[in-house]
Amino acid sequence: MDYSGETLPIIDPVTGEVRQAQLFVAVLGASSYTYVEASWTQGLGDWIGAHVRCLEFLGGVPEILVPDNLRSGVRQASFYEPDLNPTYQDLAAHYGVAVLPARVRKPRDKAKVEAGVLLAQRWILARLRHQHFFSLEAVNRAIRPLLVQLNARPFKRLPGSRQSLFETLDRPALKLLPTTRYEFAEWKIATVGIDYHLEVAGHYYSVPYRFARQRVEVRFTATTVEIFKLGERIASHVRSPLKGRHTTVATHLAPAHQKVAGWNAPRFLEGAAKIGPHTQAAVEQVLRSRPHPQQGYRSCLGILRLATHYGAERLEAACARALQLNALSYRSVASILKHGLERKPRTALQASLPLDHANVRGAEYYH
Repeated sequence: MDYSGETLPIIDPVTGEVRQAQLFVAVLGASSYTYVEASWTQGLGDWIGAHVRCLEFLGGVPEILVPDNLRSGVRQASFYEPDLNPTYQDLAAHYGVAVLPARVRKPRDKAKVEAGVLLAQRWILARLRHQHFFSLEAVNRAIRPLLVQLNARPFKRLPGSRQSLFETLDRPALKLLPTTRYEFAEWKIATVGIDYHLEVAGHYYSVPYRFARQRVEVRFTATTVEIFKLGERIASHVRSPLKGRHTTVATHLAPAHQKVAGWNAPRFLEGAAKIGPHTQAAVEQVLRSRPHPQQGYRSCLGILRLATHYGAERLEAACARALQLNALSYRSVASILKHGLERKPRTALQASLPLDHANVRGAEYYH
């Protein structure tokens, strides 16, 4: 499989902007049976999605995939041991297929798809060049009947066609598709925090307390988040779209091990008390506002560290202002200090608002 060098223009129906769609091409080795689809990019999501739809189009799984060395498939090309993208490895494991990338600058390693790309450009792109498309779906609907014609087109020097050879040679050799469709998954390396939570797309997920401060691998799909350490899954969660919130498994928070790397609620409160009563009250409120106090450790740590930059006196005044406004979070306190609002009385802030102004409309305006 490979991408065509030529692209297909698609017009945005709202703005009129023209965007170029990429052409993914895959060819079976024995029959030259061809699959073609358009995608927006050559990025990881489109690359993996094209593979899934290609295998479903074929109705089975081959023994080997031979891709080019694009970054979505191969993180680092090597003659001896090419380093595959973890998501691509995950897809290969799901379908039970081996991936053997072509050597760098060796087009003969994937000669079948090189020829398939030329055919796709001549028999599909060339026939669509005078048409105007306004969506990717419309392009792929136009490609599908042309693809059927291409595979059914008789060979010039051989009997039969790609379709007939596929039925007799390739289809019997394909392995069955898995019962479940591959779900696109991304991987990342993350460091577990002192509160034994790690962040994925703005949400925090717990792991067993013994993995605090350790580096782990995270596999996340649209529905699940899985955390691995040395290849062993140590935690699994339903993915949440809520940013800044926590998903915590109670068994991860063993009562006998609530001290994580020397940090615990009493220590935060003790450090806050040294700064002042308002800081202590703010930290206490942060800890109480979470279902588990450990979920507030990061916020408390951030609030206390503000004293290093702004000084204890200003932090105490900022916490007093945050308590008045019921804005008890690290970001709120940091914002108060950044803009110097802790030096300004609350009544003065209210009086400074431009209530009497020509551009301010009263209730009468809406009658």
